[in-house]
Amino acid sequence: MSPDVDLTVPLPGRHRLRKKLLALDSRLFEFAAEQHWPGAEPVLPRLTRSANHGVLWFATAAALAASRTPRARRAAVRGVASLALASLTINTLGKRSVRRPRPVLDPVPLVRQLKRQPITTSFPSGHAASAAAFATGVALESPGWGLAVAPVAFSVAMSRVYTGVHFPSDVLAGAALGAGAAFAVRGLVPTRAQLGPPPRPRADAPTLPDGEGLVLVTNTAAGSAERVRALQGLLPGVEIVECEPEDVRAELEKAAARARVLGVCGGDGTVNAGAEVALRHGLPLAVLPGGTLNHFSYDLGVEGARDLAEALTRGEAVRVDVGRFVSGERRGVFLNTLSLGVYPELVRVREHWSHRIGGWPAGVLAALQVLNTDRHPLQAELGGRPHPLWLLFAGNGTYHRMGLTPGRRLDLADGLLDVRVVHGGRRPALRLLAAAIAGPLTRSPVHAAEQVPRLRLDGVAPGTLLAYDGEVVEVSGDVTVDKMPQALTVYRPAPLT
Repeated sequence: MSPDVDLTVPLPGRHRLRKKLLALDSRLFEFAAEQHWPGAEPVLPRLTRSANHGVLWFATAAALAASRTPRARRAAVRGVASLALASLTINTLGKRSVRRPRPVLDPVPLVRQLKRQPITTSFPSGHAASAAAFATGVALESPGWGLAVAPVAFSVAMSRVYTGVHFPSDVLAGAALGAGAAFAVRGLVPTRAQLGPPPRPRADAPTLPDGEGLVLVTNTAAGSAERVRALQGLLPGVEIVECEPEDVRAELEKAAARARVLGVCGGDGTVNAGAEVALRHGLPLAVLPGGTLNHFSYDLGVEGARDLAEALTRGEAVRVDVGRFVSGERRGVFLNTLSLGVYPELVRVREHWSHRIGGWPAGVLAALQVLNTDRHPLQAELGGRPHPLWLLFAGNGTYHRMGLTPGRRLDLADGLLDVRVVHGGRRPALRLLAAAIAGPLTRSPVHAAEQVPRLRLDGVAPGTLLAYDGEVVEVSGDVTVDKMPQALTVYRPAPLT
């Protein structure tokens, strides 16, 4: 693509405003060159070099991700995505659309000048675009981290004028383009603030200013000791009970006998056990996310110790639905999802390998093993008619997809089961992939989706596996799935207004 605008060539006709703006740009550049900012000469040239090829921002993103807080990790990912879009736009459109030579370096002191001068056109500034894109992306997800990154981004943008490689207008245009890229990314992938949960039924719950009355049972296998210590630092009166996975349920029963509020920290299975015990004892539940995905707590808006502490000290709580299933003598509750078909098989294989090779590798291995096995679809009756199914999924509440984000629940008290089925047939892997791609569609040749308050399956073969909140059990005969509307009181911070 050849440039179509040359700022150095006078245009025919009267263009007084353009001429005045270019003259002002040059005067501002010369003014900046005459300034001697204390401490800037040894710092800004090094800073501008560190931002070459986005190295500074990738390192900053790595540092944010290392903080281990979900909000910081999302901010890092959003910052890098915004930077990538800004760089792509600059390199494909910006630099190729406007022809402008770099400033003459005569007014710039030699000590400030870069050893290797850029050879691309001057307009707009790629460094400024990357800095603004990264900082804006981070701030849109986490205003606190954005405030910390902003001074560095501003310094990088200003360093381009200070070292003499850009005019001020190049930097302003680049910064505007970078900020625009960050907002474009937000349009594709909404931030958590945009996906904030609507008001749910408020619940009366004890106010615990220092945490006294809260007994928190934590699964030591979840590796969440850091979060537990953070909560204890915020609420010194909380009682912490650490136990092995096999002792979680027994410790929850003991804790419920003396607690005003039952707390739990761990993965989906641990939280499920806490919810079941809290329901039977009529206690409010406080969930500190301590697993890998933490769907329930994140959909509530509890992402860490500070969120939970805020809710407990203010007595902020809501009522949420609880899913329930019954199959003969087997019964249970679920907060997230229930499924039959290939997924329970995958969970069982994953759990077999996870303690040896880690969670994510075990999940990949399980998927490959289950989908490559010569197997037959689940046979069940829906509405009196037999259906072969590769997968039946029932979510506790309706799952929504906005932009390119994965599905999440905006309301945990809607009284509905989000039921998705993948029809039986040949090539289960292709059918499951097609159903995943279909996503928001309610029906396709391979899958269907409905929101219902109750579901009944008949004729389920003995030994069929059912997974709920990460736990796997065997069921047979009739399986009934329904909701207990607004049955559980859970702490969560009040949404921003």
